[in-house]
Amino acid sequence: MKKLILLQALLLLCLAVFSQNKELVLRKTEGSFYLEHKVAAKENFYSLSRLYNVPAKSIAAYNKVDMEKGLAIDQKLKIPLSDSNFTMSGNSGTPVYYRAGLNTSLHKISEAYRNVPVQSLKYWNQRTKEDVAEGEKLIIGFLISKAMPSITLNHPPVEEDATPVVKTEPIAVNSVPEEKPQERPVIKNEEPVAGPEKVSQSEEHGYFKPAFEQQARKTPAKKNKTVTAGIFKTLSGWEDGKYYVLADELSPGTIVKLVNPSNNSAVYAKVLGEMSGIKMNEHLDIRISNAAAAKLSVTDTDKFIMKMIY
Repeated sequence: MKKLILLQALLLLCLAVFSQNKELVLRKTEGSFYLEHKVAAKENFYSLSRLYNVPAKSIAAYNKVDMEKGLAIDQKLKIPLSDSNFTMSGNSGTPVYYRAGLNTSLHKISEAYRNVPVQSLKYWNQRTKEDVAEGEKLIIGFLISKAMPSITLNHPPVEEDATPVVKTEPIAVNSVPEEKPQERPVIKNEEPVAGPEKVSQSEEHGYFKPAFEQQARKTPAKKNKTVTAGIFKTLSGWEDGKYYVLADELSPGTIVKLVNPSNNSAVYAKVLGEMSGIKMNEHLDIRISNAAAAKLSVTDTDKFIMKMIY
């Protein structure tokens, strides 16, 4: 009977907290996380300790207050979060929210909050887009407390994060006949196609390099664009160096030079087709094959900067 009365009391306390605070909003100071709580009638350090699953002494120390003096109604306290009462993994617990500011994205939130996986943010919030509007509320983790109402998220995973898979067989370059290695043209005293940075010959890779050079002799490469890129999966390129790219503004079959500005490595890739009309491609200018990304030592699989010369 006593246990039942205690359970009912804790439930009423939970409801009181949610009625006054409505939601748990993650806050950060000097690298530590905390929640803000406004003291209600009959609350004390020990009831808050049970509610938030954190020692009463820790609450007092974090707020630099004397436990012996008690608490005042409407007093604001910072509730410290640690590995014992807060998690940024899994899918169960009491949701803790992040309130977005200006010019943010899931990637920026991940970097600022202990590298919480972007895919977890998408799953918890059932969203596919990367950009986050000012004032938007997102689940960023879960409070671990038996005294708080908890949820378990079991909805289907979002599909947007899965990069498009393009299974392709080697495709001949229609405008440029395939040449045997010994028949490839030898260009003496000729610099690589003009660009703001010179890329050494040892860093240039790709089956389509001779085709690019022959294409450049017919129509000189004049454009050197900085683009936002993503990745698509394909079986080609890992052994034969046949790299591909999806781009809206170029005709299929066009050969382009891709340069990673972070390390100046380069590959030559053939345009397979367009990428417009697909929601997951919003905010991207191109997608490059996963083999090309690996050769260019791309470390960010979500979105990154690339130079495209054609």
